[in-house]
Amino acid sequence: MGDAVSRSRTFRFGSFLLLVLLVGVAAVGYSAWQRYQSFADTPMEGVEKGDSVVVERGDSFRGVLSRLRDAGVRGGEEIEWRLLARQLGADASLHVGEYALEPGMTPRDLLVAMGRGDIIQHRFTIVEGWNIRELRAALARARPLEQESAELDDGALMEALGHPGEHPEGRFLPETYQYSRGDSDLDLLRRAYGAAEQALATAWEARSPDSVLETPYEMLILASIVEKETGIAEERPRIAGLFERRLRIGMRLQTDPTVIYGIGSDYDGNIRRVHLETDTPYNTYTRAGLPPTPIAMPGVAALQAVANPEPGEDLYFVAIGDGSGRHLFARTLAEHQANVRAYLRNYRRNQAGGE
Repeated sequence: MGDAVSRSRTFRFGSFLLLVLLVGVAAVGYSAWQRYQSFADTPMEGVEKGDSVVVERGDSFRGVLSRLRDAGVRGGEEIEWRLLARQLGADASLHVGEYALEPGMTPRDLLVAMGRGDIIQHRFTIVEGWNIRELRAALARARPLEQESAELDDGALMEALGHPGEHPEGRFLPETYQYSRGDSDLDLLRRAYGAAEQALATAWEARSPDSVLETPYEMLILASIVEKETGIAEERPRIAGLFERRLRIGMRLQTDPTVIYGIGSDYDGNIRRVHLETDTPYNTYTRAGLPPTPIAMPGVAALQAVANPEPGEDLYFVAIGDGSGRHLFARTLAEHQANVRAYLRNYRRNQAGGE
């Protein structure tokens, strides 16, 4: 009888200890779960605006976490980061790239972004009217774009892009391109080249049936001249029509931007009579027809203007001279000379007002 009572007491005590242990384990587990939930949805500490972290090809999750620590992110144990990544399905699908770390961002926000591949997109703009020197100088300053073309001359550059023997001028379409960390200047130029080819092909297919231009490349050259002659959208088709009429009757284009391009890096901002009289392949005062290559990067609007030039009788134009960028047009030399005198009056008045 005594042994039975003793065994009963021992059993009850053991059950009590087991219950206490289970309650303790449950409490610890609940506390850990609460901490985990708090970790997942609490803004990360140590993050400042503009911070970022890079996931590179072949990175382990531990390596990515190490980079987060290096970036200043505090809080959360490795096990918590791993559990959250597994819960979100991000542990096996982290996309390579650069990710923004923004104040207020939680670990859950970051891992969801990494799982979706929401990488930072940087922007680079090719400006309408830039020449190849200006484009290459801007690319050399672009960060974090990888620099692969710095040591290449223009010929080697085009060969690296897969177009050996081509002149680079006018070959890259002006627009804003997005790129991600790890992309190179050559990657961006390949895209800009392809965009320019497509824009030119579209304009060539849509050209006026009586166009004087014989090849798409001639269209590209003339569009580059129109691009440099005016920044006023509604003037482009009119100037394109004027140049086409000159080409049709064999009249020299006599356009300053081509002369300036022929001067090259020696141009100091002032075009002088000696420049107009010095023969170069790009001097359209001394040579008839189009110059041998484009002189700048024409945009889509300039290509469209050359494809469908405005009809009319104008053969001359000159700036108004009032700072607006607009032009006066004329059919005859006498009208043009009167416009030139008006330009000089406006220019002097505008300069005097500026002083």
